[in-house]
Amino acid sequence: MASKQQTVRALLDRHGQTFAEELGIDVEKGTPAELFRLLCASTLMSARISSSIAAKAAHNLGKRGWRTPQKLAESTWEQRVEALNEAGYTRYQERTSTMLGDLTEHLLERWDGDLRKLRDAAERDPRRERKLLKEFKGIGDVGVDVFFREAQVAWDELRPFADRRALEAAGRLKLGKDPRALAQLADGKDFPRLVAALVRVELGNDYDAVREAARAA
Repeated sequence: MASKQQTVRALLDRHGQTFAEELGIDVEKGTPAELFRLLCASTLMSARISSSIAAKAAHNLGKRGWRTPQKLAESTWEQRVEALNEAGYTRYQERTSTMLGDLTEHLLERWDGDLRKLRDAAERDPRRERKLLKEFKGIGDVGVDVFFREAQVAWDELRPFADRRALEAAGRLKLGKDPRALAQLADGKDFPRLVAALVRVELGNDYDAVREAARAA
């Protein structure tokens, strides 16, 4: 039977990339533009569509130059629908286009386009940050979980954070279901990558391959 460290190494070797890294979002910078892109990606990834389509949709927003709330606010509803269609949306694209517009409007009006102001208003309390994030249309607890999972590289008050899906995978791989215990297995930048790897294993049902790789390590 593989050790926990062998399992963690197998996870990182096979899936050790955060979703933000995959999308080219440098969350660690903590700038308004990068946090905005993460917020949009979190919204898309929390919807009831495949993770690959959600990731492609988030990528399409950046490809079209909509990397700040000001730029996305200049887009039309029809342009956003087209970008979602290109990503493979066959349903919900019209509602999602509206939701992205509403999200951007709220960010600009309430927080001047800068999620760092939301963080300051919450006094860096994750519970208050969650409450304020849920005021965005289209962001529920799942969306906040995705945001927290990726944002913890920049918002240290969130660490260590692992969402339900990651903890479910950790339990199945005999790593336990305690984020603090998981953090002892992967310090620093590797912890968010470990959490993302667990999510990817769950999404792709890659458990057997990870176990095999861990035993071979």
